[in-house]
Amino acid sequence: MNEDVAYTRHQDLWFTDGSIVLEAETTRFRVHTSVLARKSQFFRDMFSLPQPPVASSSSSSGLKESTCSDESDRIVDGCPLVVLHDSAEDLANLLVAFYDGPTFGDNDREDFQVASGILRLATKYTVDSLREEAITHLSVAWPVTLKGWDAREEVASLYEVNTGLPHCSRYPSPIDVINLAQEVNAPTLLPSAFYDLSRYHFSQIFENPPEEPLRSIAGSNSMSLRDVQRLTLGKEASQQCVASLIHSMRSINHHTHSGSSTPSRGMINAHRRRVSCTSSMACRKEFSELVQLATQHYLFDREKGCADPLYVAEELGQLKSAEFSECEPCARALESWAARERVRIWKLVPSWFRLDSTNNN
Repeated sequence: MNEDVAYTRHQDLWFTDGSIVLEAETTRFRVHTSVLARKSQFFRDMFSLPQPPVASSSSSSGLKESTCSDESDRIVDGCPLVVLHDSAEDLANLLVAFYDGPTFGDNDREDFQVASGILRLATKYTVDSLREEAITHLSVAWPVTLKGWDAREEVASLYEVNTGLPHCSRYPSPIDVINLAQEVNAPTLLPSAFYDLSRYHFSQIFENPPEEPLRSIAGSNSMSLRDVQRLTLGKEASQQCVASLIHSMRSINHHTHSGSSTPSRGMINAHRRRVSCTSSMACRKEFSELVQLATQHYLFDREKGCADPLYVAEELGQLKSAEFSECEPCARALESWAARERVRIWKLVPSWFRLDSTNNN
């Protein structure tokens, strides 16, 4: 312990009847060994070890401290001192969760700082129930299901409408999420985080300093070499998927007319049925024009959503509105195709980023 450092008591986490003092950075917390032991396997095991007797004396700060040189043997206000090499803010959030239960927010950037700190320390100190609660909370923004992803994107879209800020600013940087998930072994957070990151251009990701939506709360935008490889492979697969989507859209109209039972790869069973098209020639021409429009928009001009296959599929499915289209069967077929393609794409996301062990439904 550095004698020149001015240590402060945490305002809310200094209990006069506490039985142990925890120190993180320059902040001290007087808490109860019974609470720590009940919540954490790590602390339970630590307190079960025999503790050596320590004689204490008064320090110049007025707090009673031992004169022993070993940090682990120090006494503060009659309580043993345990120095933890953690962020004081993270430790405070963990202890509040111990005493009052976790209070998570809405998965914005500020909330991520709290939740990530709790998850990190809950993992480190073997607080299994709290770790699961933190992962469950983060999974709302970084989900494992397509339904969850769509709900998350809806929240981001409303945020953009209400604030005028880009919808990607609603959540923390996916780089922070990837690094956290790798650190604490929470693989279920990875597919959606990698997919989100893949929607950015490489110049946005690796520019220094990075663009604001990717600015790291942790202060570093670096990823491991393996994760950079995963991102590169995943972006390549994503771009190929967008091109494939647009190309396969051309076949929908053909099979709606022919009722073929052997559609090309990527077609869905719903299109294998015979459907009566009310204006065959007009629909063929319209589908051809839609393919040209989508090709120009997403592949050549690289407009909004060009790196987001789920968004592209949804948009393509709405190009012919069943409500206003002259040919309702073709419009319905396009909508059905887009919905099925989005399900197929979501299931492929883990393999794109070489995360095959993660379960995406």
